[in-house]
Amino acid sequence: MRWLTLYARSRQIPASLAALVISAVAVWALARDGGGGGVPGDPRLPVLVLATGAMAASTGLSGQDLALDRTAAIRWAPRRAAHVLLAGAVVAAVLLTVQTMGEPMATTAFVVRDSAGLTGLIALGAALTGGQYAWTLPFTWLSFTFFAPPPTTTPMRIATWMLLPPDTATATWTALTLLLTGTAAYAVAGPRR
Repeated sequence: MRWLTLYARSRQIPASLAALVISAVAVWALARDGGGGGVPGDPRLPVLVLATGAMAASTGLSGQDLALDRTAAIRWAPRRAAHVLLAGAVVAAVLLTVQTMGEPMATTAFVVRDSAGLTGLIALGAALTGGQYAWTLPFTWLSFTFFAPPPTTTPMRIATWMLLPPDTATATWTALTLLLTGTAAYAVAGPRR
């Protein structure tokens, strides 16, 4: 138990969780009763909540001192993989929980798919750029998705997977690929120095 407490504190998990809950409740409050001005069924608001949660979780993908972490005589790979998968599950669970208070913003399948893909992106970002810049990869992809032209081709469906309906096979496979690739890269290599 003491190890988990120390690990959670070193990975800034309480602060990340607070940022996730605050952002989800804020977006829910803006979107309830159509107050956000969005079209019902518009996937941009739930994607924004999920991306914000994933980016908040990304701050915990590296510790205060990477050199000190690497000297620990424990197997980091399963712990890193568990951290990434748990972060994705918590991000999805918070949005699904907030949705129970009013009109749902997205289906469960949509939330799970996008949470998985975004979590894979932060893990890949941590492996490529380090924990402090892990948020840049999902932020860049999300920004492109919001301004991309309509997805009429397979490459554009891959590029805009976050906003596509949950029954779109291309989007599901893209999210799954991102989750597996990002989790494996982060678990094996850890955050970049």
